[in-house]
Amino acid sequence: MKRPTEEPSTGGSAVIVGASLSGLMTGIALARVGLQVTILEKAGEQRPTGAGLQVDGGLFDRTKTATLLRKLASGGKKSIQLWSSIESSLRTEAQSYSSIDIHFNTRVEMVDQDDDAAWVVTDTGETVRGDMVVGADGHRSLVRRHVAPHKPDATFAGYMVWFAAINENDLPEHIRPDDHDSGVTMLQGINGGFFFGSVMREKDGTSGSGDRRVGCTFYDNTRTDLLRQLGCVEGTVVKHSLKGADIPEQTLNELAEQASVRWPEPWLSTTLHAIETRDLTGIPIKEYVPDQLVKGRIALVGDAGHVPAPITASGFNESLNDAAELGKCVAKGVQGHAALKGLEKYESARLEKVRQMVQSGQFFGMSYGRS
Repeated sequence: MKRPTEEPSTGGSAVIVGASLSGLMTGIALARVGLQVTILEKAGEQRPTGAGLQVDGGLFDRTKTATLLRKLASGGKKSIQLWSSIESSLRTEAQSYSSIDIHFNTRVEMVDQDDDAAWVVTDTGETVRGDMVVGADGHRSLVRRHVAPHKPDATFAGYMVWFAAINENDLPEHIRPDDHDSGVTMLQGINGGFFFGSVMREKDGTSGSGDRRVGCTFYDNTRTDLLRQLGCVEGTVVKHSLKGADIPEQTLNELAEQASVRWPEPWLSTTLHAIETRDLTGIPIKEYVPDQLVKGRIALVGDAGHVPAPITASGFNESLNDAAELGKCVAKGVQGHAALKGLEKYESARLEKVRQMVQSGQFFGMSYGRS
């Protein structure tokens, strides 16, 4: 059953590009202050499991919306949660609002605005208009190219992370985690980098064996030449991740050898299983320090606006703060010049904070990354 918005409708409308975590949180935040929200997502409704994300506790949350979003993500407690678990909770919440309309398999190809409105044009030629547009379309944001054409791309940090996650039932029974095991373990990684092993339940609140995912994430600063050879990185720009099917056999053998001498169980078998099945992804790390988050009626949130290195463990939490702050700043409506004023307030509240957040992670890249 759809429910009405928390506040009376202001008659204003917003178009959000991207229905990942940032887009869903922003949609909820805007619906709660009375906006009609259209969310456009290029991918289909079936989403990947994804990695674990750190969700901070809500001690410093200043709005009811921030508290709600954190409760949806983790029950309000500081913890590591699977991307898929957070996405499912946020999507269910967003779809419960009568004022939120989500369209999957809808690719946005152009963004523009004038004095009266902002709009996007999809790959089918459809124009979707609103009083404001929000870019929540990730590190390769199309909307960012409109907001900051002088600085459109996140830059390669000089290193990558390898990510693998399997169901615990894929491990030999004698090395599966104990029933009470959960959380994250940090070990020495490759060439002085980090290794994070995780045991997380598929869905929060479940219990017993068979419903947990065992994950490995490890840093690697020795593969820059490979990333360039395979087209994952061009110049300073990350083009795409390295999928298991495209990883050279020699690289897989080297990773297996490194894992065998470094990591205990269950992380060793998890890594080796992922290598054997090629269920392993190499993610070039990128960073983006924004000069602006707003241009007229168009704003950026999440990775579209700021891309931190994973060492900060701040990406999800700052995306949540973006959404909550944006909702607060446009609570008086977005019709006419109100949108411009509200988005100016949003940028003033968030820009310096997110700049400092990304810069804090760059210190690690300066010592670990290799260009």
